[in-house]
Amino acid sequence: MAYPVSVQRKKIHPYKFNMWVAIAAIVMMFGGLTSAYVVMHGQARWVSFQLPHQFIFSTLVILFSSLTMSLAVRNFRQHRMNRYKSWITLTAFLGLVFMVSQFMGFRFLYAHGVNLTFNVSASLLFIITGLHMLHVLGGVIALLVMFFRAFHTQVRSYDPVPVEVAATYWHFVDILWIYLFGFFIWLR
Repeated sequence: MAYPVSVQRKKIHPYKFNMWVAIAAIVMMFGGLTSAYVVMHGQARWVSFQLPHQFIFSTLVILFSSLTMSLAVRNFRQHRMNRYKSWITLTAFLGLVFMVSQFMGFRFLYAHGVNLTFNVSASLLFIITGLHMLHVLGGVIALLVMFFRAFHTQVRSYDPVPVEVAATYWHFVDILWIYLFGFFIWLR
C-alpha cells in the first residue's frame, strides 16, 4: 500500500530568480568575450603588454568589499541597523574606489601608448574590463539604493530579499573580476 507523500517545493523569490537569470546571461557574455580573447591571443599580430599595477590594488579592494557586503547582510538579518548602515556604506565606498582604481589603470595604459587602437589585444582588454566596470557601476547603484533606504526610510519589516539580491550581484561581480584578472595574468 502506497502512502501519499506530501512534496512541498521550496519556491525561489522572483527577484532572486531574475538575478540568477541575469547572472547566467552575464556569464555567457563574458565567456564569449574571454573565448574571443583566447582565439585572438594565438594570432601572429597579437601584442602583449604589462597590466597596470592599479589592477592589483583594485583586486584587493573588491575582495575586501565582498567581506564588507557579507557583514552588511549579516547585520541586516540580525536587525542591527546601525552596523548594517556602516557596512553597506563602506561597501558602496569600496565599489567607487574599485572603479577609480580601474580608471587609473586605463589612464596608465593610455599614458604608455596602449589604447583601443593599439592592437586587438588592447581593444579586447578595454572592452572586457570596461564592461565589467559597467556591471560594477550597476552594483554600486544598487548599493547606493540600499544606503539611501537604510538612512532615509524607517524600516518596518526586515525583508532581507532586496539586501540578499544586491549582495548576490555584488559577490558575483567580485568573483567575475577575480576570474578576469587571473585570466589576463595567465594569458599575458
